[in-house]
Amino acid sequence: MFKLSEIKELIKLVDQTSVHEVEIENEGTRLAIRKPGRTEVVNVQTSPIAHTYVPAAAPAPAAPAPAQQAEQPKAPAADTSNLHRITSPMVGTFYRAPSPDAASFVNVGDRVTEKTVVCILEAMKLMNPLEAEVKGQIVEILVENGQLVEFGQPLFLVKPE
Repeated sequence: MFKLSEIKELIKLVDQTSVHEVEIENEGTRLAIRKPGRTEVVNVQTSPIAHTYVPAAAPAPAAPAPAQQAEQPKAPAADTSNLHRITSPMVGTFYRAPSPDAASFVNVGDRVTEKTVVCILEAMKLMNPLEAEVKGQIVEILVENGQLVEFGQPLFLVKPE
């Protein structure tokens, strides 16, 4: 039988990694932790009785300001071979602005340098600014504000200068 503290610790570990599913069997008890999207689902099954534990979902990020709502990220252009991709260095939540009521760090058409902060990635309650690392012009924003992103996922397309 698994202890509640062990289950909670496993949920935290799965939540902090890019692993989406873990199954463990111990002394006739099977524990399955699945992470579809941002919600964790835990199924604990014993021989005669099945238990399900679903923790409360994380609060949704605040809605962006009206000016940000009008400007939606676009799908990638057909030919992006000459464009630089700014990718996520970690799993986290993508934010275009430092706060819900602030202006976006960058918009489509903005010119950036290597040190320009283009977004914030929140991981484990830490806000991590992401710099462009290339000089050029923002062509496309590939993710939505408040979206969960994976390691290596493209976030921006930049036309290098």
